[in-house]
Amino acid sequence: MRRKKQYYRPYGGRRKPVWLLALLAAVLAALLSFAVLLGVVLSGAHDSITGEPKVMVILGCKVESWGPSILLQDRLDKALDYLEDHPDLTIVASGGQGPDEHQSEAQCMYDYLTDHGVDSDQILLEDQSHNTWENIRFTQALLEREGIDTSQMLVVSNGFHLTRVRMLWDRAWEGDYTLSTLAAPSSHIPSRLKMYIREPLALVKSYFFDR
Repeated sequence: MRRKKQYYRPYGGRRKPVWLLALLAAVLAALLSFAVLLGVVLSGAHDSITGEPKVMVILGCKVESWGPSILLQDRLDKALDYLEDHPDLTIVASGGQGPDEHQSEAQCMYDYLTDHGVDSDQILLEDQSHNTWENIRFTQALLEREGIDTSQMLVVSNGFHLTRVRMLWDRAWEGDYTLSTLAAPSSHIPSRLKMYIREPLALVKSYFFDR
């Protein structure tokens, strides 16, 4: 007489535990939420020029012992490309000094720009900020102190950063203004992958806490 085959049945053929179903649902919800947020981040990762900007704000990034990090150099090179055709802009280099940096990000940007032919007189340094929200608020205060027209501005950062920048800019800035954006490439692939994982989470954090 042929023996009937026995098949392995998880949980003895019983229904999966409620906690496991809840865990799977939570994981799927988290993945879906992350995908939506990543889509929002990617939606702002492009150049958008409106009108004729008068002020260029370059947002800082990590400074290495030898100079700007690859991500920061990407931003600076993008700014230099634009300045070739628009050389008369007022430039704000915005970024303070971290505990593992030998100089402020603003000073590093100043050195790089002037080494590449930008007139030092057109560069203002904002060297106290330590995050994107402070970049924007401290830049705003600096431009107000200098009495500079901020009705048409241009901000330069890596593409992954610009959705959050625009959100915070709209939150911080009062009055009528036009904000254009330059999306620098992220030429270092490991950094690009890291930032596109990090940025959706940073977007949520900034939405709730940066005020």
